[in-house]
Amino acid sequence: QEQSVDIKISLLQNHLSICQIMINELLEEEVTEKAGARYKREKPHDGRYSRWGFNPGSVRIGDQKLKVDVPRIYDNEQDKNTMLDRYEDLKQLPEPTEQLINGVLLGLSMRDYSKVIDHLGEGFGMSKSSISRSFIDRTEEKLKEFESRSLESLQIIALFIDGKYLSKEQIIICMGVTLQGEKIPLGFVQTTTENSVPIKDMLTNLKERGLAWEEGLLCVIDGSKGIRKAIEDSFGNKAIIQRCQWHKQENILKYIPEKEQDAVKRKYQQSVNKESYKEARESLKDLKRDLEVINLSAARSLEEGLEDILTLHRLGLNVDFSKSFATTNCIENLNSQIGKYLNKVKYWKNSKERYRWIAAALLEIELKMRKVNNFRILNQMQKTIKEEIKKRTSQEGISTRNGT
Repeated sequence: QEQSVDIKISLLQNHLSICQIMINELLEEEVTEKAGARYKREKPHDGRYSRWGFNPGSVRIGDQKLKVDVPRIYDNEQDKNTMLDRYEDLKQLPEPTEQLINGVLLGLSMRDYSKVIDHLGEGFGMSKSSISRSFIDRTEEKLKEFESRSLESLQIIALFIDGKYLSKEQIIICMGVTLQGEKIPLGFVQTTTENSVPIKDMLTNLKERGLAWEEGLLCVIDGSKGIRKAIEDSFGNKAIIQRCQWHKQENILKYIPEKEQDAVKRKYQQSVNKESYKEARESLKDLKRDLEVINLSAARSLEEGLEDILTLHRLGLNVDFSKSFATTNCIENLNSQIGKYLNKVKYWKNSKERYRWIAAALLEIELKMRKVNNFRILNQMQKTIKEEIKKRTSQEGISTRNGT
């Protein structure tokens, strides 16, 4: 099973947008109560009130000021405009409490929009009994519409995919990095790193939601064959694989006697820290020859992933972007925080409950994530990725014409 969390992440990121939906519906309901529904002849209060356009206004949500188009109503008996009671109340909202925010999070993680509405209504000073069924229905529909937004507006240039064990079950998480340097968890799936099919399903879901991939994506992964196959099946030659340099180092060291590990580690780090692709490759080749004397399996491990750990070098991106993109540290930090968040749960009733808690954890953690290193020049990475994909496409065209 797979549960996309990208939209729920966006919902929380755009908390003001959710509040906007609620405020619009709250004000519209009061206008309807006084002046009747739009385009209906039957008017309450014997037609005393009429809709009279809008005025610009604002409502403060926490430390943010939200611009609002405030409906105007005209009192035909007193021959003047009258203020909406709810707008006056909304202008005096208290600071949102942690309990309220957690309630909204839980409602979002469970896709329980009535719960979201209850908690936001409470934050807007409304009791559950004062919120009408029609209001709930209308607002739920607006939230669902808001939730169906695609990923097309997100300029994702890189994906990090990694696994996390949770109560003996492995969860594979996909995190995107935008052109603006933001880290956004996009989805997760319960499976093993060797099983490519569920991971491919997760990536297919992202594509269906509008993930732009045709001009290329940098995909940072560990050595998992299942993850790699899912990426290649999903994106073909539009995926540029960067293998995690740290994982490769640890795989090599597993074969090395303890007394020699420090020297091997030092030589490996010196190699991957070389500025040019040629120098780094030659240095790793030298290390491979050294490893052949110590342990042939270690040498084979290095050879197996040598080109993939130097992808950033080959593209000329390592100097500016190795800190954030040469390893899977970005997503492993996310996984570590998920573990801390979910350690409180001692027992999972079922897979659905696990999914709900993971989604809620991702929602909370994402807001605290920092941007990647050198995010201000990520346009250079995007340009290089596009050039690499054009080169690959051109080479494939030549091969096809030559019949190879």
